[in-house]
Amino acid sequence: TGTGPVGDPPRGFARIIGASAPIEAMRRLARKAASSSIPVLIEGESGVGKELFARAIHETSARADGPFVVVNCGAIPENLVEAVLFGHEKGAFTDARTARAGKFQEASGGTLFLDEVGELPAAAQVKLLRALQEGEVDPIGARQPVKVDIRLISATNRSLDALVAEGIFRQDLYYRLAVFPLRLPPLRARREDIAPIAEAILDTLARREGLARKRLDDETLRLLQAHDWPGNVRQLHNLLFRAVVLSEGEELTPRDFPELLRDDGTTPALPSDPALASDDVGAASGTFGTTTISLIGGDGRVRNLRDLEREIIARALALTEGCMSETARLLGIGRSTLYRKILQYDIDTTSMRAGEGMRDSPDTSGS
Repeated sequence: TGTGPVGDPPRGFARIIGASAPIEAMRRLARKAASSSIPVLIEGESGVGKELFARAIHETSARADGPFVVVNCGAIPENLVEAVLFGHEKGAFTDARTARAGKFQEASGGTLFLDEVGELPAAAQVKLLRALQEGEVDPIGARQPVKVDIRLISATNRSLDALVAEGIFRQDLYYRLAVFPLRLPPLRARREDIAPIAEAILDTLARREGLARKRLDDETLRLLQAHDWPGNVRQLHNLLFRAVVLSEGEELTPRDFPELLRDDGTTPALPSDPALASDDVGAASGTFGTTTISLIGGDGRVRNLRDLEREIIARALALTEGCMSETARLLGIGRSTLYRKILQYDIDTTSMRAGEGMRDSPDTSGS
């Protein structure tokens, strides 16, 4: 079996796969947004590809040669949000041993993408509003404001309207961000795009991972198209990735997607590898929809508590695509406790942003 195509990943709107009416409408609107510096708010469920659209807009805009800076607002501890966004001077607070530019300064001349913007605390919302109004930021501890020249694209998987009504999000800031709203459709609303998206994902996995380029048989395609994909393209990507790694044949069949067969009301076939036909099969084939954690390690012994806790936190972060507040709520712990444990266990959250793992994938619509 050969590997997939090599070469540079696509850029601009070539990243976004699909010809359905809903995605074509969004692509047309996004192209119009790219022709100016108008602020864009991208709304949609987790995994629909909000960052892909933001990158496509940046890469086809007049700022394409400038930086594209991504900030996951939900992954920053509340007490560090202002320092991360706006920067700080040396000695501005404990541990500020050197001055550091904020993300606004890093993005100057290019595009700043604020993902999960609805997670910003109230104090940061005030400073963000001022930065957008005045075109300047106030680094913590600085005597003078710093001029910045950015194009802002923000994204949310929550209803900012509802947050405004609840008094959690500033109405004046909402109007600043939502000048040009884009509401991306979920994958279940454009099932005809599932086949080309799946093929594009398989191409990307072959290129990026050096894995054999697997084919999808007709029955498997029908199975994929029948599923509702609550995790959208991110979930489709993860299931295909797992199937490609575990499958030994050249073609992916329904047997490689037991989770979907269960959803279909049929009994999943056992894996072809007898070594996987054990209590550990759940852990081997688990995905976001069937999060199973094995108590028994590869050596046959019970895993220690530290190892289990690290995996639970990492799985929860993956499930929420790196959103700190959602993960903390899911685990029933405080956000500061979660952040401390992430540092303690050295858990990498950078690849968990919505769409992050598909940065080189020419797929859809994936924070």
